[in-house]
Amino acid sequence: MKATDFAYLQEQAAHDSQIDEINEEAFGPGRYTRAAYRIREGGPHERALSFVAMQGETVIGSVRMTWVAAGKGRALLLGPLAVRPEWKNIGIGRRLVAMALDAAAKAGAGAVVLVGDEPYYGPLGFQRVPRGQLSMPGPVDLNRLLAHEIAPGAVAALTGMLDHENRARAVV
Repeated sequence: MKATDFAYLQEQAAHDSQIDEINEEAFGPGRYTRAAYRIREGGPHERALSFVAMQGETVIGSVRMTWVAAGKGRALLLGPLAVRPEWKNIGIGRRLVAMALDAAAKAGAGAVVLVGDEPYYGPLGFQRVPRGQLSMPGPVDLNRLLAHEIAPGAVAALTGMLDHENRARAVV
């Protein structure tokens, strides 16, 4: 099978329980202590910019996007990205990321950030955020803090604590 053999759809509320199962399977119960999850606790993700891969009625992969802010910048936080184990390594995750990046650009986002592995995300256009430019609410390996710049200067505008846009606005 190839990544193109599946249906890709905008996420709907009806997909939530299957997405939760996929994320539990991929990241386990400890996922709630991770810095990116702590950001996501600040408010909802952007369902219109989040996607699923489907085989029939079954969600086999998912990517979510959440609006975040830091300093004078605003961006989207990509993740979690997860694919069921039996469907990994055929390009589903890369296709979901490409769809999310395209949707982010169309939505006017200047950048997309994530915590992830550079060997995987680098070929998709992500680069390390300069060390010390951003921090997150909780421990994070700064070598895994990556950004994809859509609009020139958008990544540089992200400085200080990265947080859910709802909380960031409340602090200002």
